[in-house]
Amino acid sequence: MLNLSRFEENLGYTFQDRSLLELALTHPSIAHEVGAGTQHNQRLEFLGDSVIQLALTTELYQRFPNYGEGPLSKARAQLVNRVTLGEQGRRLDIGSHLILSRGEQTSGGRVRLSTVADAFEAVIGAVFLDAGYEAARQLLAASKGDQGVRDAVEAVYTQELHEMAQKRSEEHTSELQSHLNLVCRLLLEKK
Repeated sequence: MLNLSRFEENLGYTFQDRSLLELALTHPSIAHEVGAGTQHNQRLEFLGDSVIQLALTTELYQRFPNYGEGPLSKARAQLVNRVTLGEQGRRLDIGSHLILSRGEQTSGGRVRLSTVADAFEAVIGAVFLDAGYEAARQLLAASKGDQGVRDAVEAVYTQELHEMAQKRSEEHTSELQSHLNLVCRLLLEKK
């Protein structure tokens, strides 16, 4: 039997409707084992993905008013990807609370990054349905933390600076090659 209270404690949120949490923790493999009509977390995952995107996009937009669309999109992509979502799920110990089929359990589903990331998105979707956008946003803010957002933006700018330096180096190399070709032609013409 699931210890949902322990998971809620890890999450820092208590559900009004516990069936939403149970659904968020139900892996799709269960439908193959129990029956095709069995509900699972994919719809909540779909919803949670959108809530996460909106919450983080809003935060980036508000916190970094001088940054353009490109860097903000890249920063969001750093914050919302399979690895970072999976890490968030692992911090919450989602894996040990998942409802999995026997096959999924024996094949390592509890620790599989993609499974944990999907469940994290589903839990955020469940919080959204249970208490609204603000509750989900606050939960995300607590899980990502200010440092995580700053690190993502810093990583994007570091990457962009590196790309600019590389491009300048390539342009400089190309310009230098053009000058060398010109000098070679001039020297050949003198002969």
